[in-house]
Amino acid sequence: MLVLIIIISFILLAYRSFIQRIVQEKDLQFQAEMDHQKELSIENIKGQEDERKRIAISVHDDIGNRLNILSLWLNNLEPENQEASKKVITSQITELIDSTRNISHSLYPVNLEKLGLILYLQELVANLSQNIELILDIDPIYEKKDIFTEVQIYRVIQEFTTNVIKHSTANEVVVYIRNHQKYLTMIISDNGESFDYEKAKKGMGLKNIESRIVSLKGFYKWKNKIGKGSRLIINIPN
Repeated sequence: MLVLIIIISFILLAYRSFIQRIVQEKDLQFQAEMDHQKELSIENIKGQEDERKRIAISVHDDIGNRLNILSLWLNNLEPENQEASKKVITSQITELIDSTRNISHSLYPVNLEKLGLILYLQELVANLSQNIELILDIDPIYEKKDIFTEVQIYRVIQEFTTNVIKHSTANEVVVYIRNHQKYLTMIISDNGESFDYEKAKKGMGLKNIESRIVSLKGFYKWKNKIGKGSRLIINIPN
């Protein structure tokens, strides 16, 4: 009887120790996740400020300068140079419209709601064609999402591609999107040299991508092989 009591006591102690260890691990995991979310939030704020700064510089340096040039030409119109002045003014107005459109798109993809994600991505393919080949492999029966979700998906693809253009030797990015019963799966990959995630994860590019996925309550995993390209696997709940 005594032996049985000792065995039961030992089992209970072992079980209690096991439960405590699990609870501690869960607490540590939760704290790590909270710290990660806090870091993402801080970096997201920094990213917003950097974006505002970039837009302010664009408005000041590009649009501001073009308006000054237009003002000078309009204030110095001479009858004998009207044709030449007209060409310069027309050219400046066209470039001013393009600059305004680019800044507008960087703030918010205005036409996404009207065109839908697929057509807007096709427009991105055309816009980037001189820099990189962006290949879309999208489910033929893709189900349209709410505008917030589609904006985040678009931004993730845009940010990934921008990072590739800036930092990689890749000449191709493939975007794979498939509908599943519970999740939308998206895989974005390139054929570049890849990167060391531990070294690159502090960069704003990756943090912007990851914070957008988290905002959709999505899950992601980077699969990188040095010399064999990078791949980002994303699952977003429907």
